[in-house]
Amino acid sequence: MASAVVRKSADQTLYHLSPKGFWKKFRDAVVVNPEISSGLPIQGLNRYPPPGSRPERYSTPATKASDPAENPYWKRDVRRTFPQLSVVTQTELSSLLIEHAQGPVIAAPVEGEQAAVPAPAREPVDLTEAIATVSATKVFSESNLPPTLPIPFKRWVPERAPDAPHDPDSYFPMILVK
Repeated sequence: MASAVVRKSADQTLYHLSPKGFWKKFRDAVVVNPEISSGLPIQGLNRYPPPGSRPERYSTPATKASDPAENPYWKRDVRRTFPQLSVVTQTELSSLLIEHAQGPVIAAPVEGEQAAVPAPAREPVDLTEAIATVSATKVFSESNLPPTLPIPFKRWVPERAPDAPHDPDSYFPMILVK
């Protein structure tokens, strides 16, 4: 029965190197807890197969970036990625304003295999005229306000509170608000 004792705790010397000879005696004399592990793993048991022991070499998979013909330096050079300028002329801006001020026009479904008819090209409109036509239609007014974000608390509205007690003949610049 004594030979069939099952060990419930980990053996600190099972996977770690332990000193031998003179260094074992020295360690037993100097160390506070001689039962503690040295912390040095046994190379053949700790990690199998050990790192760096595989015979094949790693090869980087071929990608578009690894092809020198498809990866020029100027595409990789992030130091020179300056913002690119874009130019919108006044006629383009006026046409965009007029198109987006109106609702989207959706064509009715067509039976058969007919191609969609492109929208007729508009005449270029002056920017001031486009702004006048867009701003002529008021979307919101005092009675029809735009939607607000729902907030879980009541919005604070400042109200004048009675003044703090002070001498009525003295200068009192403080205004109390509740």
